[in-house]
Amino acid sequence: MRKIILALSLVSLGSIVVALSIGAVNVPLNEVISSLSPSSISLYRRGDLSGAKFIILDIRLPRVLLAYLVGFSLALSGTASQALFKNPLADPYVLGISGGASIGAALALAYDPRYIEIAAFFGAVLAVYIVYLISKVNGHIPVDVLLLAGIAVGFFSHAVTSYVLYTNKDRIHQGLLWLFGTFALATWKKVGIMLGVSILGALLLFMSWRELNLLLLGEESIALGLDVNMYRKLIILAISIMTGVAVAESGVIGFIGLVSPHIMRMIVGPNHKRLLPTAAMFGGILAVLSDLIARIAIAPAEIPIGIVTALFGAPFFAYLLVRKKRGELYA
Repeated sequence: MRKIILALSLVSLGSIVVALSIGAVNVPLNEVISSLSPSSISLYRRGDLSGAKFIILDIRLPRVLLAYLVGFSLALSGTASQALFKNPLADPYVLGISGGASIGAALALAYDPRYIEIAAFFGAVLAVYIVYLISKVNGHIPVDVLLLAGIAVGFFSHAVTSYVLYTNKDRIHQGLLWLFGTFALATWKKVGIMLGVSILGALLLFMSWRELNLLLLGEESIALGLDVNMYRKLIILAISIMTGVAVAESGVIGFIGLVSPHIMRMIVGPNHKRLLPTAAMFGGILAVLSDLIARIAIAPAEIPIGIVTALFGAPFFAYLLVRKKRGELYA
């Protein structure tokens, strides 16, 4: 396990350095490393830095770090979602989070684009709260009702978002860019917010790895002394916070939260003590490399990262469906 964590750490670092080096203007690796030195950072803070080093520290580094943290959070949320729903095809958006965030973002685009992040986050929180209210039965949260409520809210949100964008055609391009996901607007403030949320969500889930294992047992876990209802609420809270903020900061990015847990499950097994950290790190790597492809595929223009993740995620999803049909796939 230590070797896998070390390998993922090295690949994470390598992917970040490569993403900093490659772009519309390629920067040599030695200059990338020099840009990250304490003296360069000090000059940047004083506003005395220019050239390639300024590009690295002011534009590329916050973008790459935001991509890693968003991928990290989505993969963690996806892993928890698959345990919560005992469904290997669940992803972080199954609770209606992306739909609620999309409504908030669309309304902000229509009335005041400056508040798109705040509106998207509160839209996500409201959607989860509605799903929770619909699902709650005598103080309990049946997983099947929770899943169906999330799907229903998602469809409703899609309809509302489409209507808002259709009636504000002058801003539809900006809305579609956000809906497909982008890190082009990354700032150090966004990185700080995402870092805090990632740490909080990771702590909540890492401390609950035993309970996530037990949730896969279903009702048998009650006999083992697990307060299923309480832990479902805790996991829903962690998923909602991480995914809601991730969507607010970067838009809707699909498949990372679905693909990452499965790939690492094949390597480390289903035990969440191993699966949570490895899937999270792999999700970060996947987001950084996907964003790199999005930046250089049609340079100097770029394509939304959601299109890139869908191109590799959709075939993998089809592969998962085939395995599930054969009975070879378990959460």
